[in-house]
Amino acid sequence: MKRYVEGEARSQTTLFPDTLDDYIAEDNPVRVVDVFIDELDLKKLGFDGMVPEATGRPAYHPATLLKIYVYGYLNRIHSSRRLERECQRNVELIWLTTRLAPDFKTIADFRKDNGQAIRRVCREFVVLCRNLNLFSDALVAIDGSKFKAVNNRDKNFTDRKLKARMQQLEESIARYLAELDRADREPSILPEARVAHLQEKVAAVKAQMRQLKRIGTQMASAADGQISRTDPDARSMATTGRGTGIVGYNVQTAVDSKHHMIVAHEVTNVGHDRTQLVPMAKLTRAALGKTKLTVVTDRGYFSGPEILECDRLGINALVPKPQTSNNQARGFFDKRDFRYIPSADEYRCPAGKRAIWRFTTVENRLRIHKYWSSACPRCPLKPQCTPGEYRRIARWEHEHVVEAMQRRLDRRPEVTRLRRQTVEHVFGTLKAWTGPTHFLTKTLPRVGTEMSLNVLAYNLKRAIQILGVEPLIRAIAA
Repeated sequence: MKRYVEGEARSQTTLFPDTLDDYIAEDNPVRVVDVFIDELDLKKLGFDGMVPEATGRPAYHPATLLKIYVYGYLNRIHSSRRLERECQRNVELIWLTTRLAPDFKTIADFRKDNGQAIRRVCREFVVLCRNLNLFSDALVAIDGSKFKAVNNRDKNFTDRKLKARMQQLEESIARYLAELDRADREPSILPEARVAHLQEKVAAVKAQMRQLKRIGTQMASAADGQISRTDPDARSMATTGRGTGIVGYNVQTAVDSKHHMIVAHEVTNVGHDRTQLVPMAKLTRAALGKTKLTVVTDRGYFSGPEILECDRLGINALVPKPQTSNNQARGFFDKRDFRYIPSADEYRCPAGKRAIWRFTTVENRLRIHKYWSSACPRCPLKPQCTPGEYRRIARWEHEHVVEAMQRRLDRRPEVTRLRRQTVEHVFGTLKAWTGPTHFLTKTLPRVGTEMSLNVLAYNLKRAIQILGVEPLIRAIAA
């Protein structure tokens, strides 16, 4: 007969029962959560309820509720209802909360009412990591990714979507009315039940059209001409897939290249990254406590004014320049084939002719200088240069800053590969943790709080992986 490992009888009593602490190993990550939150000054961080009321039912200490949330996000348990159940059956949470089991409403209200304080806790852990020398002095990668909001695409309206939906409804009502006209001419074609059903459909479509007209009126007063019915702060954003898009938020992160830890993050509802370089660089520099910083991004962040501002702040930005001109694809010389001569403030064209300054204009609030050569009409290379009479070259007044940045980037071609290895897997990890819904809360401030909990959990897990549980606990308590 085979032998098996046998458990204890459930009715068996022991003279000296186990203590709750015996069930939690010394290297269990839950001990890091406990020590880290106990060492925080929650009153200074701005948590509500740090001074209990003299009357009424006693409240739960904010530290207890914060421990529940940090543990939950560390273990991919984001729902307040699931956290309520885990507090009653999960040995680690029972140990962490000392057998307290708040109801889901208390847990949810804590996250809702302490958003700013929770974000400060995330920054406190970044400061701890900085003091432990877990961040590199060399490079920080910045990137953004789209996260889905609690808002269906059908509940988001833009001008294009509204027109398409109105056209669809007009076609539907025309089809229904045509069918009713046929029934009027020949009553035997359709049964009475079908006619009544069509009349109901016509009434429903007309009600939808009236609702869409009201939405169109609201859109006219919206700042960006866009309305989301479920989450008012969510916005329709394009993604990399052709013809795809989501309604959600653009999450920005700055990731250290040494241990791939998140140094700074921000949740925005702007669908592009062109205006995010300077804000993220400032947040990163403040988090690292450094005056000089090197950041690398992808082409989506390229913006002359943003690069200029980074240069003025002493931040070394490395941003590849996108090739937006189609001249090369059409068989013409590219702007890179024209060499700028700073001493003469002119260009030398591929034919060796001088393209001199002609005038300065303002385009998109930028001062642009225009250059061309008088020899263009008679140039033998003109068929390879321009279909027009002259090949005009535009140059931004601070183009030298962008050119200097490009030279630095050319000397370090490996940083673009390093950026992908550093920051993109972080987003993959976070999206795997959050699951298909990404966020459970609505509006930008609450979504920002939820993202801070995700970032805190990510950094906690990375620090535990790098240092180990017991050394990290000693560092926190020191």
